Amino acid sequence: MLLSELLDAPELGLRLLHLAEEALERPIGRLVTTDLLEPGRYLNGGELVLTGLVWRRSDADSETFVTSMAKRGATTILAGKALLGAVPVDLLEACRRHQVTLVEVPTEVAFADITEYVAAAGSVETGARLSASLVRQRQMLSSIASGRSLDELADRITAEIGHDCRVITPTGRHVVPGPGELDEEVLDVISRRFLTADRTPAVADAGGTPYSLFPVGSGLGNRLTAWLLVIEGDHTEWSRDHVEAVHELCAIAALDRARRDEGRMALRPLVADALALVESGAPHAEVATRLRQAGARSDLPMVVAVAELRDDGPSEVAITLLEDVALTVGPAVVAPGRDGVLVALLPFVPGLPDQLRRAFGRLSPGLVRARLGVGVSGETTVDALAGALEEARFAHRVARAASTPVSVVTSEEVASHVLLLATLPDDVRRTYTHRVLGPVLEHDRRTHADLLTTLQEFLACDGSWSRAAEALHLHVNTVRYRIERVEQLTGRDLSRLEDRVDVFLALKSL
Repeated sequence: MLLSELLDAPELGLRLLHLAEEALERPIGRLVTTDLLEPGRYLNGGELVLTGLVWRRSDADSETFVTSMAKRGATTILAGKALLGAVPVDLLEACRRHQVTLVEVPTEVAFADITEYVAAAGSVETGARLSASLVRQRQMLSSIASGRSLDELADRITAEIGHDCRVITPTGRHVVPGPGELDEEVLDVISRRFLTADRTPAVADAGGTPYSLFPVGSGLGNRLTAWLLVIEGDHTEWSRDHVEAVHELCAIAALDRARRDEGRMALRPLVADALALVESGAPHAEVATRLRQAGARSDLPMVVAVAELRDDGPSEVAITLLEDVALTVGPAVVAPGRDGVLVALLPFVPGLPDQLRRAFGRLSPGLVRARLGVGVSGETTVDALAGALEEARFAHRVARAASTPVSVVTSEEVASHVLLLATLPDDVRRTYTHRVLGPVLEHDRRTHADLLTTLQEFLACDGSWSRAAEALHLHVNTVRYRIERVEQLTGRDLSRLEDRVDVFLALKSL
């Protein structure tokens, strides 16, 4: 109910004395009746305050009363004139100073009459809103039953509320793209906010543009696997009808997701059979046939990905995540392998490893204790899948050894020092690092001299003093001094290749 509607009620006979800016079209919030001189401690903002003016003993009291409630965000005073015979001028002046709307209540009108009138109007509005909501839900369900897509329903709500709607996953996959796909940087911000928000719906700020984030369904009870409805704008500023329309779209989207999940689960046994054929060395034609039955394009180049999510709930979470990322490039051909890890067969696309790193990397804020390791093979064909699977498994072992929440390693990367380090036991790597860099680590711990950071940047710049100084925002002489100190502590000469390799490998073993 709006304030203008309350003032227009003839049975109440309210008289407007002062109108604050845009007050007439402001919805009436909570009604609070008080005769305290300073009622602010009991207000939360937006209230309509009814008072019999018992608190007024002098002209100055009006300023105290209005200041107290205005600081707490109350917007309107309904002042009864029964006690004083009229609303005092000093109260009117205080309301003008603080831009608070002031309304006079006639002597013959009880505050209970006003409260009952607002409550009755609210009940009518609630009933009308529920009726409209029920009609909208029925229309949406009818649309789904008649074959309308989730994209069409999202477009309908977009037109109704005037804000762009899209459905995505925390990995950045667009289920419903909306008017256009979001930039990668915006997706990073949205995923991080959704995975770390204390409660939902939440609002993400991406470069000054707010996005409201509404969860779709339960997502296995895990935000990592949830869908989210992303709507441009801040939902806290929308009307109640618009917010309810969004929640209804979420409910329909949850039904659509359940339907899609059932379809993928029905294909999983076929994928598992195809993978078993690959591992058993079955004829290539038989493998290709089974992959086609599972929805894969066996006639096109592909890659094999092996993934493992450790210490984060049921295996269903891991397979759902891998299927989600797989869907960004093609059919979700995913199944458990013989060693308990998950195996995905993905269509080959240029830049796939970087695409996988970005998608899986968005999950990092939500991986509290878990570690996600992914190994990716090189480009292959159906007649060489067994070898590609071994490549991916070896790359996965390297990724599994990483200390970061998410690690994606390709088979090309393991043909380097990464392979050497990954095959060493953890205690051997720790001992080696301590022997080479132990004095430097201890020195930094005691003095905070940043020798280790300087050493890392120096080697990353191929031993260039000037480039390292520029990257670190230091004077070149400072870099020289720190590197000389590293050489003294380690007993290595970083101008010699052998010593530089020793230090480089020790850094990579940290």
